[in-house]
Amino acid sequence: MILETLDWIIIIIFLLISLYIGLKFKDKASGSLTDFFLAGRNLPWYIAGLSMVATTFAADTPLWVTEVIKKNGISGNWLWWNMLIGGMLTTFFFAKMWRKANVLTELEFLELRYSGKVTKLFRKFKAVYLGLFFNTIIIGWVNAAMIKILMIFLNIDYPTAFIYIAILMILIAVYSSLSGLLGVAITDALQFTLAMGGCIVLAIIMLNSEQVGGVVGLKEKLPEWRFNFFPNLNGTNSDIGTFGLTIGAFFSFVAVQWWASWYPGNEPGGGGYIAQRMMSTKNEKHAVLATLFFQIAHYALRPWPWIIVGLCALIVYPDLPMNEAGNGFVFAMRDFMPTGYRGLIFTAFLGAYMSTISTQLNWGASYITNDLYKNIDTENDEVLFQKKLVLIGRIATVSIMAIALVITSFIDTIDGAARFLIASSAGLGAVLILRWYWSRINIWSEISATIAPIIGFVLSKFVVAPLFERSCNAGNSFVENEGILLFTTLFTTIAWLSVTFLTKPENDETLKKFYQQVEPLGAWNSVREKLSLPKTKSQIPALIACWISAVTLTYSTLFFIGKLIFEEYYYAIINLVIGVISFIVLRYFMFNTKIFND
Repeated sequence: MILETLDWIIIIIFLLISLYIGLKFKDKASGSLTDFFLAGRNLPWYIAGLSMVATTFAADTPLWVTEVIKKNGISGNWLWWNMLIGGMLTTFFFAKMWRKANVLTELEFLELRYSGKVTKLFRKFKAVYLGLFFNTIIIGWVNAAMIKILMIFLNIDYPTAFIYIAILMILIAVYSSLSGLLGVAITDALQFTLAMGGCIVLAIIMLNSEQVGGVVGLKEKLPEWRFNFFPNLNGTNSDIGTFGLTIGAFFSFVAVQWWASWYPGNEPGGGGYIAQRMMSTKNEKHAVLATLFFQIAHYALRPWPWIIVGLCALIVYPDLPMNEAGNGFVFAMRDFMPTGYRGLIFTAFLGAYMSTISTQLNWGASYITNDLYKNIDTENDEVLFQKKLVLIGRIATVSIMAIALVITSFIDTIDGAARFLIASSAGLGAVLILRWYWSRINIWSEISATIAPIIGFVLSKFVVAPLFERSCNAGNSFVENEGILLFTTLFTTIAWLSVTFLTKPENDETLKKFYQQVEPLGAWNSVREKLSLPKTKSQIPALIACWISAVTLTYSTLFFIGKLIFEEYYYAIINLVIGVISFIVLRYFMFNTKIFND
């Protein structure tokens, strides 16, 4: 066994602390659904922000980054770095409104924004689709990755690793069902601190090992292209080399993908567990600060320990094939961490795994309880009804855990179908964004934008791409230029816009209620007039200034840290200056306008 007695003591202490937190906050989560699923809407921004970052740090994330480093060096991280643009859009254009909406879940928002029986049915459908079907598949993916880590790190077989996962899942379900989101968020903060601390220690030890020889040795033993921070815009991506983008692919990254495509945890305009965290904060200002902290920590602070370990793994484990490159991170954990520290890094990965699973369980249970069961059951006594709903939430948490374990054993069978559904989402994001800013959007807009991408994706992949290939031998070029994404987005946009103008707007009563609750910006003049409200100066230019300055601040911080690590001080200073200027601009627009209220 690779773990010594001291390592096991560290692991057991961590697990007991997680269970203790669940027991400690049990009473605070038992009063109502708001207490259970939104922590009583009283989370400070730093706890909510840490919880967001912890959830997106799954156990397999560093392994995926290590694979990217193997193929394309540092530049390959633009596969996910580009999503910062959409993340910061959520921060400044949506976080405040999610908090003001005063809903319990993203799906409850549907009945605030739209009306009619179709809306109620669509809400129930999405509760099952997202809260149960998609959620258990995501948990299955995370479980499958953790099983792989356990097998390599502990040198055990699949059945044994599965049993370990089942035990962990039961523990997570226990403390998640007892303490609700408050306990989940507190354990997230602890787990993220351990996870990042462990990765930083591993990066330092590995970088300064004899095999690597510090930063100087790292740069001497690897080709220069491994350290390129930016993609090559003169060609397509290759199997090995700097991440390459055609002009079409670059356009899709910077102008289309970040707003058009939907992905769990990265929904345009916010959604899922990100919206849940925003809605759980103390007030609107805390919602904005939590989301801002999340974006900066997620993109600028978190990646570098993973990147360093990934680069070092190329030297220490040069013969790993591409499809097993991620294992280099696990080998590094096993081979470079001494006793005690080995338990620490393993605990770090347990923390990353547990934070993701606990969030998925709590978030999925909120949909099943609030958006499905609550609309079926009734109770005259509101206090008793709320306590009953909390019980249902706990039952839903445990039930999702059990279903996810079953799904885990079949994950290879359903993996392709789930990835197809995610891939065929291009264009949906536009409606998720504009429903806040354009009163003409109705429930049929959102339904059509949900269905149309699947049709567009199938047409693009199986009709348009082959047609290009036959007519002008450009099939590969169509794919390399992100033709599938661009075609699906265009098809979906035409479809939902057509449906919008062919169907009736939402009724005045619904629109007035929504406007009075949320006070959205944008194209709501007709509603304002019906409410006899005076015209006000648009805050959108100030929001755009916040958005651009925050994106610049985050990227410059990311590059500053990287250049500092690689001892390229001239470029580090340039990025530091850009970051400071961006921070000053951001601070001015955040705190010297009426956008963010105390």
